[in-house]
Amino acid sequence: MNKLAIFTKGIIRDNPVFVLLLGMCPTLGTTSSAVNGLGMGAATMFVLVMSNIVISSVKNFIPGKVRIPAFIVVIASLVTVLQLCMEAYMGELYKTLGVFIPLIVVNCIILGRAEAFASKNSIFDSALDGLGIGIGFTLALTALGAVRELLGTGALFGHKFIEGDGILLFVLAPGAFIALGYLLVIFNKLTAKK
Repeated sequence: MNKLAIFTKGIIRDNPVFVLLLGMCPTLGTTSSAVNGLGMGAATMFVLVMSNIVISSVKNFIPGKVRIPAFIVVIASLVTVLQLCMEAYMGELYKTLGVFIPLIVVNCIILGRAEAFASKNSIFDSALDGLGIGIGFTLALTALGAVRELLGTGALFGHKFIEGDGILLFVLAPGAFIALGYLLVIFNKLTAKK
């Protein structure tokens, strides 16, 4: 597979949210605004790219029997670094995302890419795969957060565009399911092969 295909497949063809339906907990839990979606997506992308690089680098030194636990230790270490940096430099975003940052450790997207791709491919290809999947995840979370924020509050990235209160449903949990459902329909309609 060529480098461009490795990078782009995670953005559209294998989008973790709109195609594979992976990572639904942070997708639904953190996307009450576009900023939250962007922040969670960027945090996950950092861990995804870095874990793919590290796992691809050490894959030949890890015995088969402890492969998955070793991957989890690598991912947990990277999440700890991310968590400490976010708490130090992005305190408001860290408080808003709360428990979802430590839960990146058990995000099925990250462990799945480590097992399915990074453990079998070169460091550069693994980095490209992580970046592509991470961008796809970030775009999906940001889009869902933008829709929910716009419909729920009339604002986008904190800037008010629509006067009035908005539709409260979209700020609450049921609104996440409704907005995600419509975005899934739109994404699948736009990417359907004819």
